[in-house]
Amino acid sequence: MAKVLPLDPNLGKPKKLLDHVRDVMRLKHYSLRTERTYCDWIARFIRFHELRHPRDMGEAELSTFLTHLARDGKVAASTQNQALSALLFLYKEVLKQEIGWLENVERAKRPARLPVVLTRNEVHKVFAHLHGTPRLMAGLLYGHVKASLTCCWEVGYRDVLPLCPTLGQGSGIVHRLHRKFAEKID
Repeated sequence: MAKVLPLDPNLGKPKKLLDHVRDVMRLKHYSLRTERTYCDWIARFIRFHELRHPRDMGEAELSTFLTHLARDGKVAASTQNQALSALLFLYKEVLKQEIGWLENVERAKRPARLPVVLTRNEVHKVFAHLHGTPRLMAGLLYGHVKASLTCCWEVGYRDVLPLCPTLGQGSGIVHRLHRKFAEKID
C-alpha cells in the first residue's frame, strides 16, 4: 500500500525573504557562516528602515544605512564592506534588482598602518633595559628566525623537544642546536 504524505502547510504561502536568501546562498554553495552573516546584515538593514521590504527600497536607503554604520555605528571599514556585500547579494542575486552606483556613502576610515621600525639607537636603548634570559631571547628574535626557534626550544619547550624528531633532522644551526639541547635534557 502506498504511503500518503501529509500536505506541506506552507505550500501555498510565499517564502519569507530570509528563507529565500538562504535558499539562494545554498544553491550557490556559500558557507554556513557567510549565510548567517549575510542574513544578519539583511535583517539589520530591514530593521533600520522600520521593517520596510527591501524590494521597496533602493540606493538612497542603502547609502543611508551604510553611512549610519560608519558615522553612528563607528564600525571598521571591513565591517562596512561586509554589510555592503550582503546587501548587494540581496539585491542582485535574490531580488534580481540592479543597484546603481552608491553615492553619498560615508566610508568608514581605515586605520593608518605605520610600520614599526626601530633605529639602531632605539634598539640599543631597548636592549640596555633587558638582562639575562629576556635579553638573550630578544637578541635571538631580533637576529634570526631560526635562532629564535632554538631559543624557544631551549628556554620554554624543553619537554617538547624530544618529541620533535623531524625538527632534529634539519640542517645547519637548527640541527646542531637541537642535538646540543637534546643532549642537555638526557
